[in-house]
Amino acid sequence: MNRRITRVEVVLDVICAASYVGYVRLRRAIERVRADGGEVEVVFRPFQLAPDAGFTGEPLLEVLAERFGGHVVAETEQAAADAVHDGVTLDYGRALAADTFEAHRLIASAAARGLAEPMVERLFRAHFTDGLNIAEVPVLDRLAAETGVTANDASAAELHAELARVRTRGIGSVPRISVNDGPSLIGAQPEKTYETALRSSGTLSVIPGGVGPGQPGV
Repeated sequence: MNRRITRVEVVLDVICAASYVGYVRLRRAIERVRADGGEVEVVFRPFQLAPDAGFTGEPLLEVLAERFGGHVVAETEQAAADAVHDGVTLDYGRALAADTFEAHRLIASAAARGLAEPMVERLFRAHFTDGLNIAEVPVLDRLAAETGVTANDASAAELHAELARVRTRGIGSVPRISVNDGPSLIGAQPEKTYETALRSSGTLSVIPGGVGPGQPGV
């Protein structure tokens, strides 16, 4: 007898705090479903919140303040305080603004080896907690080795095409998570919301009240 596999599509960017918190909650929900014998396949779709970001790793707070205004500092402080409840450390004082194209290519490389889930978590932690410049190839190579990914060999052309496909779907913010092609859960939803969607084959409608989609880094 064939077992039904629950398929989860996650559109995110690894410099988005809402994506980080949402993914942590989703992963915990997935772990509980898997512990009960459920099979869950996670497919990641790339999105770039700041496609014009540089590669040199400028201090994130300075970049956010310049782009969005001084009020963003208070917003990041609140986001960091809220994230603690999910066991997530958002160290904006160390975080660096960074282009994420190569990071998304690494996720694709990890996916080909069945390691996309731990790779995504490691990239989030590298950016928000460790203060690493995830636009730098040597940094990505080190993170790949830590996670068991032997090479960042995914096609750059295919990644450009995938980013374009995501844009044509009208997606302008992340995270967006759907189960078995059901309605998108937008923003960092409560952990229970994700678990309910996983256990009900994605028939759940969008529930308001989650942490909204983020701007770069927030």
